[in-house]
Amino acid sequence: MGRIPEKFIDDLLLRVDIVELIDARVPLRKMGKDYKACCPFHEEKTPSFTVSVDKQFYHCFGCGAHGTAIGFLIEYERMSFPEALEELAKRAGMTLPRGDFKAADGKAESDATDLIGVLQQANRFYQRQLREHPQAQQAVDYLKKRGLSGAVAADFGVGYAADGWSNLLHGINATPAMQMALFQAGLLVKKEGGGYYDRFRNRVMFPIHDYRGRIIGFGGRVLGQGEPKYLNSPETPLFHKGRELYGLFRARDALKREQRAVVVEGYMDVIALAQFGIDYAVATLGTATTRDHLERLFRFVPDVIFCFDGDKAGREAAWRALQNAMPVVHAGRQVSFLFLPDGEDPDSLVRKEGGEAFAARLRQPLPLPDFLFQTLGQEVDLNRLDGRAKLVELARPLLSKMTPDSLQQLMVARLAELSRLEPDKLMRLLEAKAATKAAKSAKTAGDPSLMRTMLALVLQNPALAKRISDFDFLVALELPGADLLRELLTLLQDQPELNTAAIMERFKDSKHQPTLVKLAIWDHPNLKQDITVEFDDLLLELRKGWYKQEIERLNTKCRLMGLNAPENADLKRLLDEKRKLGRSSHTPP
Repeated sequence: MGRIPEKFIDDLLLRVDIVELIDARVPLRKMGKDYKACCPFHEEKTPSFTVSVDKQFYHCFGCGAHGTAIGFLIEYERMSFPEALEELAKRAGMTLPRGDFKAADGKAESDATDLIGVLQQANRFYQRQLREHPQAQQAVDYLKKRGLSGAVAADFGVGYAADGWSNLLHGINATPAMQMALFQAGLLVKKEGGGYYDRFRNRVMFPIHDYRGRIIGFGGRVLGQGEPKYLNSPETPLFHKGRELYGLFRARDALKREQRAVVVEGYMDVIALAQFGIDYAVATLGTATTRDHLERLFRFVPDVIFCFDGDKAGREAAWRALQNAMPVVHAGRQVSFLFLPDGEDPDSLVRKEGGEAFAARLRQPLPLPDFLFQTLGQEVDLNRLDGRAKLVELARPLLSKMTPDSLQQLMVARLAELSRLEPDKLMRLLEAKAATKAAKSAKTAGDPSLMRTMLALVLQNPALAKRISDFDFLVALELPGADLLRELLTLLQDQPELNTAAIMERFKDSKHQPTLVKLAIWDHPNLKQDITVEFDDLLLELRKGWYKQEIERLNTKCRLMGLNAPENADLKRLLDEKRKLGRSSHTPP
């Protein structure tokens, strides 16, 4: 199936009621004009998960989860994009198109299903090559040297990419459409002169699955002295290193059994630990542990143990993991750190001492609070007053990231003990800092920018776009957000029936998505007044700003170089129009 037409998705989101959809899965309570519940994507006692009837959009103010009805099914039910559309289409009494649709440029587009299909074919090819290719013995010898049994290698789907530029390309008889899909999936690289070549060559191949078990990418370990030693698939529509964890799908049952997860740094660490009975390990994919990684793990387990080398690089990686963990750790969740002896990694150490001894280490990790104060304590002299004051200042921003609960209070009490400040005084100090920060934020929020308010008004009330016919001046307006406002207005002029959810879905993969999410949930008094008057006033101010900008530009040029006749005429016209605009009232534009 090719790309689903945007018009179908727009109509679908206009027909589906997100409140009914979510309420069937997560019971909602009406609060004001919206609905609330405890978030289904993270543990919480006070409801911060909000579903808007008007916007057809959900957002959690606790963990940041957000989206449309489509996004909810993808995240909550773990559906693919086509599966979510199929489910919503059934609810709305619509038939999902099955034709070979084209993109706006006329070219056929591969959707997620196409990419998953070619990745599965590639995986079968790599596994077959490990068994059959004449050069595969070097890969087999490498795996045996690393201690992998044939059963474990097969269990993890380990394969082989032979040396050469087009083994995969020719090995699966890729048609032009398949070649495009293989390129989009990150397995082929475009040649400068046209055509493609294999990305992975002379490497042991490790398939990477998402938490639903679908292959979304590969990692390859070079055989011999080539660089880089480890190569992952690039970022693709399916594969995002900052969110995915190697081995998570395979470890799901073990995670449920153990109620804890071990986070390591490489494929071989995960495989070696599994071979020795520690089957609840996962690995990041060439990137530091992110908040997304942790939120995903905490949906499976309450306890996460980071396992790093004990050297300087390992300690630095652990500290980065701690910083990213602070906003998501709270009472009921535990994060700990296990540092291995110098020169050892999980793969080498578990083979040396066995699974039982390694498991014993995992039973005595360093808790996050201890690691935090141990590390900060090395930066100060606690025998000095200014040293203890420095400890408070170093710890304060980290503790302020935490959810205000019993764990945060206990960590504040520990900081009070180390700094020799009375706990109540320390808490008041931290609260005073937070209040100052909040006051600054409130001051900023109390006087929002014209453009931010205008964008929020249009996004939350798309029908306002009908009130403006000429917005070409936004092209030249040198103001952050002017390009996004013009895109929104253009979209709504063409399709005035769109609601907030449909707009959000249109911008789902664009650079503007993070900004639009904030604007969609922004609750400011200016957005609750007479919105038509507010819209007209803001548009008037933006036009005045454009006139001022263009007049200043021409005046500057006049002073420096002089103006030609057309430019003089433009300046006179702009001055006249600005004067007329200054006399206008709330007349719709």
